[in-house]
Amino acid sequence: MLAQLYHSNYWISRLIIERAMGIVYLIAFTVALNQFRPLVGEKGLLPATIFIKKIPFRRSPSLFQWYYSDYLLRLVAWTGIFLSIILITGLLDDVPIWTYMSAWFLLWVFYLSIVNVGQIFYGYGWESLLLESGFYTIFLGPLNMATSVLVIWIVRWLVFRVEFGAGLIKMRGDRCWRELTCMNYHHETQPFPNPLSRYFHHVPSPLHRFETFSNHVVQLFIVWGLFAPQPIASIAAILIICSQLYLIISGNYAWLNWLTVILALSGFSDKFLQHLIPLNVPTVYAITLPYQALIYLLTIIVAYMSIGPIKNMISRNQAMNRSFNPLHLVNTYGAFGSVTRERYEIIIEGTNDENVDKKTEWKAYEFKGKPGDTRRRSSQVAPYHLRIDWQMWFAALEPGHRPTWFYRFVLRLLQNDKQTLKLIRYNPFGDDAPRFIRARLFLYRYSTSRERKENGQWWNRTYLQDYLRPVSLKDFENFLYYF
Repeated sequence: MLAQLYHSNYWISRLIIERAMGIVYLIAFTVALNQFRPLVGEKGLLPATIFIKKIPFRRSPSLFQWYYSDYLLRLVAWTGIFLSIILITGLLDDVPIWTYMSAWFLLWVFYLSIVNVGQIFYGYGWESLLLESGFYTIFLGPLNMATSVLVIWIVRWLVFRVEFGAGLIKMRGDRCWRELTCMNYHHETQPFPNPLSRYFHHVPSPLHRFETFSNHVVQLFIVWGLFAPQPIASIAAILIICSQLYLIISGNYAWLNWLTVILALSGFSDKFLQHLIPLNVPTVYAITLPYQALIYLLTIIVAYMSIGPIKNMISRNQAMNRSFNPLHLVNTYGAFGSVTRERYEIIIEGTNDENVDKKTEWKAYEFKGKPGDTRRRSSQVAPYHLRIDWQMWFAALEPGHRPTWFYRFVLRLLQNDKQTLKLIRYNPFGDDAPRFIRARLFLYRYSTSRERKENGQWWNRTYLQDYLRPVSLKDFENFLYYF
């Protein structure tokens, strides 16, 4: 039976974290519903059915290890969406603790099952971050119960690993981070620019140096304040959130930055938040002994599993975005240890001409987010995630290596596959499949203000080389068993 009523110190921050976590889960499951089938479904670019046959359950635990079908995937995604909405709306706030935990646990299991068969299309650091933070959310408890300070500190430890790991990988990586010049390039060459990225790119060099310096200060020094007494922890949380909001308005990184903002709220005490939010903290039930024992066990497990990430952070050979276990718990984080100086884009084009020659008319496919048409302004997509667009950016970095999924993508375009076409913004051929498809590699750079006024182009581009020579369905006939 629940114990006496009293005031909790982190009731407001937990309220916001739990509601926001529900929103992130809602977005993640919506992305899976919209994109998983053409990417990793039964007839996807990297079919999960083939992956499951090769990888045992212990290496990649997933509900789909026992059985996969596109129908089951949709069922899991819709269930995740339904549970997310229930938790966002607070319909389970007054249920027993074990019922509440079960709902969050199901969300975590369902998303883990998707990530662990998603292969490279789910190989991003924010997938592990969502799974780790989603697992800790299970133990935050309903709003009618006190918030465990231990769980709050576990969440802060996660924020510390995200920020400090990213700071260390930069200082150990590309020398432009140490020279404070990386931001001279990053806004233009980042995987997925947004509508404001061009303006950030064109600010004077001293401001770029200030951007980089401020990033180092927050990630390497300010983040330690999360472990200090109040109000220092709250001040550190504010500065971390401000740095993440800056990244949000200057780029598209799915839910990575939003999730970091959400987790950083763990640094705020109720007393501090009440100065910003006119919200009364209600009296709540004390934590029960069985639940407290479970939290102690969680704390011990997290402490033990933190040995690997700590060793990684202090290592000269620090790895980025690595999971030390198939459950994606207590991971190491960090991104952009190196920054590309130039932007390369693969442009896919098709034609209905019967023969390919110098007079062939080629029409370009347009993706939903990545640069293509030089007159089109970059899109604001985050916290939504366009997985094929991101992989196209990675593919352009290694023009001499064409991944298997890319060949399958071209094949699906030649077949005018409806599911695959849903991944892109514009199909120039309508209901008629093209006869040939080719891919070319271009160098892209942002237009200057003067160039923009003269030609109306958002980007300027220069042809570099063919990425894939013109191919037709006949070219795939000898390989259909594989593709």
